[in-house]
Amino acid sequence: MDKKQMFEALERKKQQYFDAADRIWEHPETSFEEYFAADLLCGLLEKEGFAVTRPLAGMETAFLGRFGSGHPVIGILGEYDALYAMSQEADAAQPKPTGEKGHGCGHNLLGAGSLAAAVAVKDYLQENGKEGTVIYYGCPGEEGGSGKAFMAREGVFDGLDAALTWHPGDINAANSVSTLAVFKVHYHFTGRAAHAAACPQLGRSALDAAELMNIGTQFLREHIIPEARIHYAIVNAGGKSPNVVQPEAENSYYIRAPRLSQVRELKERVDDIARGAALMTGTSVDIRMINSTANVIPNDVLSDVMARNLQEAPLPVYTQEEREYAKTFVNALEAPSTLLSDMAAKLGEKAAGIAKLAAGREIYDFPVPNFRLNMCLSSSSDVGDVSWNCPTSQIMAATMAAGTPSHSWQRTAQGKSAVAHKGMLYAAKVIAGSAVDLLEDPKLLKQARQEYDRRLGGETYVCDIPADAKPVPTESDE
Repeated sequence: MDKKQMFEALERKKQQYFDAADRIWEHPETSFEEYFAADLLCGLLEKEGFAVTRPLAGMETAFLGRFGSGHPVIGILGEYDALYAMSQEADAAQPKPTGEKGHGCGHNLLGAGSLAAAVAVKDYLQENGKEGTVIYYGCPGEEGGSGKAFMAREGVFDGLDAALTWHPGDINAANSVSTLAVFKVHYHFTGRAAHAAACPQLGRSALDAAELMNIGTQFLREHIIPEARIHYAIVNAGGKSPNVVQPEAENSYYIRAPRLSQVRELKERVDDIARGAALMTGTSVDIRMINSTANVIPNDVLSDVMARNLQEAPLPVYTQEEREYAKTFVNALEAPSTLLSDMAAKLGEKAAGIAKLAAGREIYDFPVPNFRLNMCLSSSSDVGDVSWNCPTSQIMAATMAAGTPSHSWQRTAQGKSAVAHKGMLYAAKVIAGSAVDLLEDPKLLKQARQEYDRRLGGETYVCDIPADAKPVPTESDE
């Protein structure tokens, strides 16, 4: 079996992957509650001859499917969690919520598409009698839950030679980019209740402490690196009665920076502000790390391999009806994604051809060259925790209309479309083709490992989630 034959085999099985993606879309489940999706994907893996391990790392909806033996060991990452407040009627180009949860980030496609790639690699190994191992990782709780960080904490990714993954988007691209590391921390203040009018002197306001912490953080912002970000929400204001001195309150913080070491240092400064707020108000504060996500360590060697396969794999061919479908969503966008234009602006003249090619298109139906951007995106992804454990690369594949923003009803609406299916299948071919290249050319893995070591610069991965911390279902997103 060669790559072309592998792609043909993938085509013959495509309907089972389309059906899986659609069924996950129809049963949206948020972080660490993805039981339907996990059952469905594990069933497909077992049907295809993978040895399935579940639960994994103490999470009922985490699992892996393994096929083959020996090295190289290639990991393929899948996700399948949905988002709160992202429900939407399928194919409707105007807001029509149908419930509470929805796949506003396309993880129904991500989970099924990555599984399709893993099965294709399995078929290649099996047909050719080759040594090597492919592992599909079912990763829950990406949306604010740091599922892969919990998996990394338990050593789930140890022994991998490389990890490959993708994400649904509006472009086809493999670029070496990083993301911000992030800590999610809760600050719980405890005070003393009292009647706010009759005896306020007896009270110690936890709500005052929470607000003073937030004010102190505003003054901190001037004195941190410009790439850092601090977000907060008061998740417990203590109560609804103004005439009571609130005895408890809680802040939830996201603290981000380009490197884990920078987030650790910044968290200590925020912690000190919280302690100061407690001191000022005569209250106490309990600081609890909920989860953490590492920054992505990019890998140019693997990105180049993925970029070549973006060129080699057959691009989706869209019908006129599918293009008209996409155009209805382009026309419905209030705040289009600017990812492609931002990329072109950063590269200047080097990317002028890309900007010209993209102009007026309803689907970005071409692969973007690998410009090796080496830029840091302002978002966060728990793929970062995998990338600290082995060389890792991620592509984007166009599964929606040009300019469709992430975490939007427009993205949810397009999640079962023919455009989505074709983009998902293309991503599966690119990942499978890249895995075959790594299996066939050991030099690539050696070069990827050398780059990985160089980028780490002697640092080693330390998961900042405490050993006793458990995954928490969350409504947050990253």
